[in-house]
Amino acid sequence: MTAKVLVVDDEKPIVEILKYNLEKEGYQVITAFNGEEALSLVETENPDVVVLDIMLPLKDGFTVCREIRESMDLPIIMLTAKEMEIDKVLGLELGADDYVTKPFSSREVIARIKAILRRSKAGKGKEGYDKGSLTEGLLRVDLDEVQVYNQDMVVDLTQREFNLLVHLMLKPGYVFSREQLLDQVWGYDYIGDDRTVDVTIRRLREKLEINPAKPEYIHTKRGVGYYFKRR
Repeated sequence: MTAKVLVVDDEKPIVEILKYNLEKEGYQVITAFNGEEALSLVETENPDVVVLDIMLPLKDGFTVCREIRESMDLPIIMLTAKEMEIDKVLGLELGADDYVTKPFSSREVIARIKAILRRSKAGKGKEGYDKGSLTEGLLRVDLDEVQVYNQDMVVDLTQREFNLLVHLMLKPGYVFSREQLLDQVWGYDYIGDDRTVDVTIRRLREKLEINPAKPEYIHTKRGVGYYFKRR
């Protein structure tokens, strides 16, 4: 099945170049030039991935990213300005999966899209985990439902957050480096940087821990990485 890509940028030449090159690669491409139009197309067109600029009319890319994340786990690649390092971090905080720095080549964007779609497809396969559930204290992960419960209440995780949590829980006490997690959870072809791991861990703690500053489940080994601790 042909993947559908939503390209969102208020600069028409950028949209046209990306659309032309993506269609040459066999993708179906839909386009938007402002944030409100982008959100509307996400609802009506159900794209497989969104390439999203930050500086947009009506609603900026950060707002669009946040609103998408509130309702679905749709892969998002953000377009950021080279000099704005904070944009990359904020984009990741809001749930973006990857980012491309302007100016960029169409080849780079296409490579990111191919990688993110491979990872998304693998995630929908539950990463090959056995059926059943993982339990620690009041935390329960149902591998059949692909759902997490904390104190019998549903915890809304993205697919990436779910995969990361399960990966850590399957080897309690084992300290994973950021590089290992990028390789084993994100996939060997991930192109972004390891801050993505830190951001995803932070989001997991905010959703799972009573006090994220003093986590019970996901711990940091300073200078090494992260591990899941049995209580």
